[in-house]
Amino acid sequence: MSERIATVSRDTKETQISVTLNLDGEGNLKGESGVPFLDHMLDQVARHGMVDLDIDVTGDLHIDDHHTVEDLGITLGQAFAKAIGDKRGIYRYGHAYVPLDEALSRVVIDFSGRSGLFMNVDFTRATIGRFDTQLFWEFFQGFVNHAQVTLHIDNLKGFNAHHQAETIFKAFGRALRMAAAEDPRMAGKMPSTKGSL
Repeated sequence: MSERIATVSRDTKETQISVTLNLDGEGNLKGESGVPFLDHMLDQVARHGMVDLDIDVTGDLHIDDHHTVEDLGITLGQAFAKAIGDKRGIYRYGHAYVPLDEALSRVVIDFSGRSGLFMNVDFTRATIGRFDTQLFWEFFQGFVNHAQVTLHIDNLKGFNAHHQAETIFKAFGRALRMAAAEDPRMAGKMPSTKGSL
C-alpha cells in the first residue's frame, strides 16, 4: 500500500498554516491552533478517524478566532484532497452515528468531487467557553470547498453544547475513516459509474 501523506501550507495576511496529514496513521494530533476548543475537536477527528495530523498555526487571534478556524478548515480540506489523490480504490462513502450522554449526531460524507455542506445543528448555546459555535459552519464550509466532498451533519439530540460539538467531530472522524479507507474489492477501480470523480 502506497503512503497517503500530504503536506499543505496556506500563507495569508490573516493566517499562516501548515498541515501534514497521514490518512493511514495512528490517531495522533500534534501542534496547536491557538484555539483550545478547536484543538479538542481536531483531536477527536484524529483519534476517531485514525489519521495523524500535524498542524502549525499562526492566526490573527487578537481580532477573533474566525480567520484561524476557517483557514484551518480550508487547509485540512486541501490536505485530504491531496492525500486521497484520484480516489481510485477507496470506499468513497462514509457515515457514523455517535452518542455522548444525551447528545447524538450523524455525519455522512461522499468524496464526490462536488462541494456541498448540509448542516442541521441548533447549538443550545452561542459559545462553548470562549468558542463561538457559529465558527463550526465556517470550519466545515472551508473543508468541504477544498476537499471537494458532500457533507451532511445532523445533530439529532442534545442539550449540552459541548456534547453536541463533540459528537459531531467524533462522527466526522469516523465517517472520514470509512470513506477514505481502501476497499480491497475496488483496488485500482474508480468508485463511480462515470469513470471519474
